[in-house]
Amino acid sequence: MKLTVLGCGTSTGVPVIGCTCLVCASPEPKNKRTRSSAIIEAGGKNLLIDTSTDLRQQAISNGITRIDAVLFTHPHADHIHGIDELRSFNMVQAGHIPCFGSPETIKRVKLLFEYIFVDNEYNGWKPDLTITPIDGPFKACGIDVEPVPVLHGASEILGFRINEIAYVTDCSSMPLASIEILKGVKVLVIGALRHKPHPTHFTVKEAIDVALKVSPERTILTHLSHSIDHLRDSATLPDNIEFAYDGMTVEI
Repeated sequence: MKLTVLGCGTSTGVPVIGCTCLVCASPEPKNKRTRSSAIIEAGGKNLLIDTSTDLRQQAISNGITRIDAVLFTHPHADHIHGIDELRSFNMVQAGHIPCFGSPETIKRVKLLFEYIFVDNEYNGWKPDLTITPIDGPFKACGIDVEPVPVLHGASEILGFRINEIAYVTDCSSMPLASIEILKGVKVLVIGALRHKPHPTHFTVKEAIDVALKVSPERTILTHLSHSIDHLRDSATLPDNIEFAYDGMTVEI
């Protein structure tokens, strides 16, 4: 299995438009963050987690030429607004792409991108997708996927466990049952927005506290804001816990 972090930034990306802080102005490549997304290669299939706003750029930068399925964590703009880029993959693959998400996520995606799911003479070239609501473990292109329910503020959203890799972003609270689902993974990717508390996201410390409970071999902190300096703040992390960066790969 192989995980590629396509983007590790928060909803604004980093640098933030109009910001001149030290991180946004930094020449360090690991401080350049597109919106959060990842792809997991398992069983010869590419499972994309979220169609971030920056999907086209991410696919080109990482040489992604095929997407076999899409797993949506939740329907916020930075996680779904790259959905139209899937039509390029349809063209290359000459087939539809199955997409999966919670019933609420599927409802929002269908509402926000109605043109994809209705047929009329004004649509033009659009993504060819099938979209399926999930409420428990499922198979995506024959790959076993286990949803991990978490809270993003007041909203319940999903992370995903695929064999020994788990990806959980935009999380502010994790039920004990979900921590149990995560136990036994070798790699945990988890959101850690910043050091300062936030109402809908884990801080770095809160994400580390969850990682210590799950006890994976390796924890990768993602969905990072411009308050995180990759080089400076990496020195403060415990062993086996690290900040993500765009293009980061992990194989197990």
